[in-house]
Amino acid sequence: MADVIIFGAGDIARLAHHYFSTDSEHRVAGFTVDAEFRKSDTFGGLPLVDFENVGREYSPSNYSMFVALSYARMNQARADTYRRAKSLGYSLVSYISSRCTNLTEAPIGDNCFILEDNTIQPFVRIGSDVTLWSGNHIGHDSTIEDHVFVSSHVVVSGHVRVGTYSFLGVNATLRNGIAIAPRTLVGAGAAIMGDTIEGGVYMVRPAQRIDKSSDQVSL
Repeated sequence: MADVIIFGAGDIARLAHHYFSTDSEHRVAGFTVDAEFRKSDTFGGLPLVDFENVGREYSPSNYSMFVALSYARMNQARADTYRRAKSLGYSLVSYISSRCTNLTEAPIGDNCFILEDNTIQPFVRIGSDVTLWSGNHIGHDSTIEDHVFVSSHVVVSGHVRVGTYSFLGVNATLRNGIAIAPRTLVGAGAAIMGDTIEGGVYMVRPAQRIDKSSDQVSL
């Protein structure tokens, strides 16, 4: 068991507290954020301290850390904090749900947040600081590089490489054998059938309302 300090004071931090507390060997001891964003002394019933002072309050020799931030700035905000935490000497822990079907034997990197109902097939490699929200399929022999956010119900087929700092939106589908270049943004519902370009944005048109009410449509 390792005592953990969570960086963050928002929804992801609140969820990380829940998951770590109910489904891991770790105990959450407190929270930390940058001083300019700290609005109170507690969060989730635990101490909330300035990141600038966290090493004095919770020594890296006695505590680990988890950075619970979103995909802001194409995951760059989370990656920057990940590096700052490591520079202070903290080891960063990962959460892998007991309700995840994890069939790969390759080690998963640090500061990963892998929620329930993910299927990770054999020979998959997952880097550090990767978020797999609930319900994704990561196909055999695929690689998820560092600092990637995969939302929910995404299908990553076999032999796919997802480059660093990429974001995959809800219900996206990646064809087998393709390369998602670094910093690719794949929008909700998009089907990617070939390699992407670095920094590319791939979106589909949202549903359009038709000029009828629901009671005028036969089902």
